[in-house]
Amino acid sequence: MFGFTKNAESYNESASILAGSRPVSFVANHDSESYKVGLSICYDLRFPELYRSFGTIDLIVVPAAFTYTTGSVHWEILLRARAIENQCYVLASAQVGHHPNGRHTWGHSMLIDPWGQIVSVLPESEGVVVGAIDPKLMQEVRRNLPALQHRVLR
Repeated sequence: MFGFTKNAESYNESASILAGSRPVSFVANHDSESYKVGLSICYDLRFPELYRSFGTIDLIVVPAAFTYTTGSVHWEILLRARAIENQCYVLASAQVGHHPNGRHTWGHSMLIDPWGQIVSVLPESEGVVVGAIDPKLMQEVRRNLPALQHRVLR
C-alpha cells in the first residue's frame, strides 16, 4: 500500500485500504484476436515482479491516482518501463487535479506500445485516451528482441 511523506505531504493507504492477495488477469477477445490482459492499480506500478507473474501478457491496465509530487517524476518512466520489459501495451488512466482533501494528482493518462513509445497521452485534464493495439507490432517487437524468451526466473 502506498505510503509517502515529504514535508507537509503525507499519505498512508494501509491505514484505510487492504491490499489484494493475488495477481488478476483475463483473456479478452476482439476482432478474432485474443489478448491476455493484466490488471493492476496505482502503486503496483513500482513492483515489476507483479507484471512478470502474469507471464506473456498483451495489455496491462493501470488505473491510478499518482500524487503530483511522485507522478511528475516517476509516472511516465514507470509506465514505459513496464511496457518495454513485458513487450506489451500499457493503458493507464490517471486521476487529475486538486481534490477537497488537499491531494493534488498528476493525471497524464496514456497508452504506451511494446517498444515504449507513447501512442496517446492526455496531460493534466479530464478526457479520454484513444489508441489502437497493434498485434503485429507486438509480434514484431517480440521477434526482433526476444527478451521474453530469455527470462530466467528462479
